[in-house]
Amino acid sequence: MNQKCVKPFVPSSNAEVNSMRRFAIIGHRAMSQGKLPLNDMAGGAGRMDVLVRALMAGLLTSHGLRHDTEVVLHMMGGPGPSRRIKFVGSELKGVHAEERAVAGHIAKVLKQPTPARGHWIERSSGIYDSGGDITHTLADWNDSTIIALDAESPRLWAEASTLPQSSTPHSHANGERGAFQIHGLNVAFVLSDDKPLSDEVKGVLLNRSLGNVWLQGHMAVGVCHFLLDEGIDMRLD
Repeated sequence: MNQKCVKPFVPSSNAEVNSMRRFAIIGHRAMSQGKLPLNDMAGGAGRMDVLVRALMAGLLTSHGLRHDTEVVLHMMGGPGPSRRIKFVGSELKGVHAEERAVAGHIAKVLKQPTPARGHWIERSSGIYDSGGDITHTLADWNDSTIIALDAESPRLWAEASTLPQSSTPHSHANGERGAFQIHGLNVAFVLSDDKPLSDEVKGVLLNRSLGNVWLQGHMAVGVCHFLLDEGIDMRLD
């Protein structure tokens, strides 16, 4: 993995980031440039519907945003070079829990030329655009424990772990937009669309499972958040 040309992401806000929940979603066929067909997200857009639902599960709660979370979507299906769009929960505004509206934010980015690999451009508040693929994202996240979700791997939670009677989240954010303090566990998850992760990616990451059943991406993201929200003991080594 060549990391020399990768420029680490630096948040534009005044957030004090000591920890973060991160999710990388890989769309092997997701279009990377052009006019996004909002009426054909599953077909003409290359299963962009999978990425949109995973993004919503990663960032949105019933009544707001997860300010301790960022999600990076990887559009690998062309036309043109691969692309990444980063959504930073501590900076976002104007993002609502409706699939078409969320897809509209992606559509605005895809109309722009793809930036150089490792170079992030802020397209709107909390939404950043860069060229590159998962190898560049892993380099950006070199301060995190990075987990590839794989149903055939050992469980993500510790063997003796139990559900607590009260929630003790592994991470949390205090403050307000532009001045958040984020504390706790610094962990990242990598998951794919309906195609499996490559052995090359899985081979350099910690592989963990959420169970024997292969879950849809947005459900897997939701389970990860639940485990972190409740403070379940995790197998991170």
